[in-house]
Amino acid sequence: MFHHSSHLQYPVRVDEPNPQFAMLLQQAIGGIEGEIRVAMQYFFQAMGARGDDRIRDMLMSTATEELSHIEMLGHAVALNLEGAPLSYQEATAKDPVMNAILGGANPRHLLSSGLAALPVNANGVPFDMSHVYATGNIAADMNANVAAESSGRVLASRLYNWTDDKGMKDFLSFLIARDTYHQQQWLAVIEELGGLEENLPIPNSTPTEHEATEHSYYYLNTLMDKEAPQGRWSQGPSLDGRGEFSARQKPEPKGQEPSLGKARPGSGAQEQQM
Repeated sequence: MFHHSSHLQYPVRVDEPNPQFAMLLQQAIGGIEGEIRVAMQYFFQAMGARGDDRIRDMLMSTATEELSHIEMLGHAVALNLEGAPLSYQEATAKDPVMNAILGGANPRHLLSSGLAALPVNANGVPFDMSHVYATGNIAADMNANVAAESSGRVLASRLYNWTDDKGMKDFLSFLIARDTYHQQQWLAVIEELGGLEENLPIPNSTPTEHEATEHSYYYLNTLMDKEAPQGRWSQGPSLDGRGEFSARQKPEPKGQEPSLGKARPGSGAQEQQM
């Protein structure tokens, strides 16, 4: 069950409407870095969360907060579309170039939504849920969530830098702040579960005998003209405490040549392949 307030989570104000910026804000709604993605990701992770009920409750609460962010962004899009041209004549009267590009605005904001937000990205492509990651493994999901919040904060920061509108900057500063917390929220769950050493490799329930452990901890250098880049990833104890990192400078292939032989009759291949 969900509950809804008639008020936004945070004030949304636009001082000077900008249809072009409305189009850019769509990325924060329906882009792969956007709020539809994280809302659905946390929602489906919550529905499959087994074990600690606190984590399920946290996922559901945060999914609901992300729905609030969609609501705020949708309002921001609509406010930025105030005063947008409603007709060909109105658009071209201001600037002939708008005849072709409507000043960089998304024409579907007029044609499809009546100057309101859409569930699409900045290019007008609908969000199709293909970037919603919910594995049923809490550690894998938390890492996916950190990545989602990180890319979302990158996007919000770029939008903040793009606009000079004080109202939009204030609103975006709130989204940036919430992304700051959510990144660390999911990392804190991993810490609560025992940290990296207790959770790596993911899944940590895979029996050791199922893994060719002689291949588990080396960096494979495939550069023909350079030595392997050295760093924490190529030396010292592994992060799971089970091995030592190393680097293989010029690895030799150990497998067979992947020849499939002749094609089968009736497979639709050419006669020369059979």
